[in-house]
Parts: sequence; C-alpha cells; structure tokens
Amino acid sequence: MKKILTVLFIMMVLTACSFSTSKDTQSETRTEHNYQFIGDSEHWEAEYSYEATEIWKENDRKQTAHSSKDSYELVFKYKGSLEELSSMKNLEYSYETTNESGSTIEQFPEPPSEKVFRTGGGSEGGAILGEGEVVKVTVKWDDKEESFELHNKAK
Repeated sequence: MKKILTVLFIMMVLTACSFSTSKDTQSETRTEHNYQFIGDSEHWEAEYSYEATEIWKENDRKQTAHSSKDSYELVFKYKGSLEELSSMKNLEYSYETTNESGSTIEQFPEPPSEKVFRTGGGSEGGAILGEGEVVKVTVKWDDKEESFELHNKAK
C-alpha cells in the first residue's frame, strides 16, 4: 500500500511540475502616420495636419489586438487683406474624409482681427486616415462659398 501511495505521490509531483504558469509574451508593432494635406481656392488656402499611432499586439496564442489614436488640426487662411473681411458676420468651414467629417461656425459681431481660422480634434480606436486620402473642404462666409480639395503634400 505504501508503494502505491508513494508512486501516486511521485506522479502527482511530476504532473504538477509539467504545468508551469507562464505569462503571455506579446510582440508589438507600432506604426506612426504623419501627413499634411494642403490645397487652396480663389480666396482661401488650407492645411490639414494629421498624426496617428497604430499598435498591433500578438500574444503567444496568436491572438491579435489593434488600437489606434489620432489627432488633427485644420487651418484656413484668407488670401486677401484683413480689411476685405471687415464686413464678415458669419464664417462656416467644414471638412470631409472617408472616415469622418466636421464643421465649425463662427459669428463676428465685430470685424475679425485675424485672417487665420483653426479647428482640431482627435479620437481613439477609429479608422486611420490613408496617405492618399483627399480631404474635401468648404468655406462659407456671408453670401460667398468655395469648395476645394486638400492633397497630401508628400505624394
């Protein structure tokens, strides 16, 4: 009986040793995206600056996880003189990509003091803007409107 118990005990110890707890090791791939899209129309020029980070992780079990974070700044500049904008009461500028769109409305009870207008933002977990993307923009000021496209200046 002692021999059987001894054999069973040794088998349990050996079996326990064969199951080791190990942490999942992860490989990570990080990709940075930095683009500047530029364009202009008769009265306006614009630049859309875009930065994003993508992270792909894979653990020992070949499970893949993806995360992303991005931010942008859109800058419009009036090509004419500041005096030409002195009668402007309303300004609306908007943009559209394949992933997102947005617009900003500004009202001017007093004449604007600058010819440059900005908006920006960011997100986490969304789709990443492609290098070859075309950003469509529209500027409306009082009773005038111009639409044009912004293209990646690196392409």
